[in-house]
Amino acid sequence: MVKSRIMVEKIPNFIDGKWVEPLTGGWFEKKSPHSGERICNVARSKGPDAEQAISAAKNAQRKWAETTSVARGDMVRKIALRMQNRRQEIAEWVALETGKSISSALGETDAAIEMGFFIAGEGRRNYGKTMGATMAHRTVLTVRQPLGIAALIIASNTPIANIAWKAFPSIFCGNASILKPSEDTPLSAWIFGVICEEIGLPPGIFNILQGYGREAGMPLVESEDVHLVSFTGSCETGKLIQKVAGERLAKVCLELGGKNPLVVCDDADLERACEWVLSSSFSNAGQRCAASSRIIIFDSIYEDFRNLLVERTRSLRVGPKDDDFLGPVINERQLEKMVEAIDQARNQGARILTGGHRLLDESHPGYYLAPTLIEKAGIDWSISRKELFGPITCLYRARDFNEALDLANDCDYGLTACIHTRNLHRAMRFAEKVESGVVVVNGGTHGSEPHMGFGGVKNSGTGWREAGVEALDVYSDWKYINLITDPSKT
Repeated sequence: MVKSRIMVEKIPNFIDGKWVEPLTGGWFEKKSPHSGERICNVARSKGPDAEQAISAAKNAQRKWAETTSVARGDMVRKIALRMQNRRQEIAEWVALETGKSISSALGETDAAIEMGFFIAGEGRRNYGKTMGATMAHRTVLTVRQPLGIAALIIASNTPIANIAWKAFPSIFCGNASILKPSEDTPLSAWIFGVICEEIGLPPGIFNILQGYGREAGMPLVESEDVHLVSFTGSCETGKLIQKVAGERLAKVCLELGGKNPLVVCDDADLERACEWVLSSSFSNAGQRCAASSRIIIFDSIYEDFRNLLVERTRSLRVGPKDDDFLGPVINERQLEKMVEAIDQARNQGARILTGGHRLLDESHPGYYLAPTLIEKAGIDWSISRKELFGPITCLYRARDFNEALDLANDCDYGLTACIHTRNLHRAMRFAEKVESGVVVVNGGTHGSEPHMGFGGVKNSGTGWREAGVEALDVYSDWKYINLITDPSKT
């Protein structure tokens, strides 16, 4: 278990450059996924707190928008450099509140820092276009414009990276932002706010509103003064946000997870494929929107691959014993839902190959689920359709490539997909036809980088892409400037 060098008793809100307690005076407990014990108390914000944050953002945004993109990029770079100097401390906070290992938390922290450096570099590459026109002596320029106020609502699975993916491009594009972190990961938001304060980010440009979604997040979604809602989380919540914000024609960016297929063909390197299935399905306790939760295996190799996968899964270490372990899920409510889903599949006739139960003993006092493999689940069953966000994956048989592709596409989500094969033609056909925003050949279903746009189709999102230069399209608008000259006046 992580023992942070500094403990924080209370996590307040960060509004207009100040740390403030909730106006309603409410607090809730943040518990350790490792032990179930209290870590700290967190501000339970409600409507008046949201209004306070919106007012601060509104007052600060216009002046921030007047600064150059180079200056804003330099400010993002300062945040990233300060994060780099404090990376070990940040990783300790991430590990403490999520239950993941220090090595995993360090990897996540480094990815967040790299996102800052990438976005900072765009300050000197904030390019538009110059176009000609059918009309003589007319030139059209395109320039990016800030949106105004951005509500950034994030999930708990990779908290510091999730903050970086939204906060850095929003700050760079000239917006004032209000971050509503998951109630399960308040500490990552807190340390990011501390760093923004330390490097001198102007007050009101980045605000933090702690609390529960319906109490703290929904007032942001409903506010006429919030121009963008960028949300990462469940499909159900995303649909509600789209409905509420859509009624006032706000811009909405949704990244809503997946039920990602990983296909293992009869010519695959089975050892390599097994390693990637384990990584994609069980790292971060399966709490990845891009986790491989549907393993589709050709009939001719099904038994061999299944047996190899079961053997390797049973050898995985679970618990806070060292820096090479599978950690807990984020809270007890999520754990209980996972166990219920597994029990339902078992009662329907599925076979639990390994795992399928909560680990609860002296070594696992918190919210641990044994890594779980399931076979013989119907493709129309709940466990095959719904995102569980835990260390659970199902195995399915396919006669051939065409059936494997059909199974991969038989899903309401379309975030990531992977195929393991030595056949280039088969790999390219899969890449062309699989219904997914991201496709991987001979790897895992997860793994993005700051310069790569990330997002999906179907119920996985609304078509926008996070990270990469594509993220700038989320956090800014294009303005088209027409210049018409008269040669006779020269």
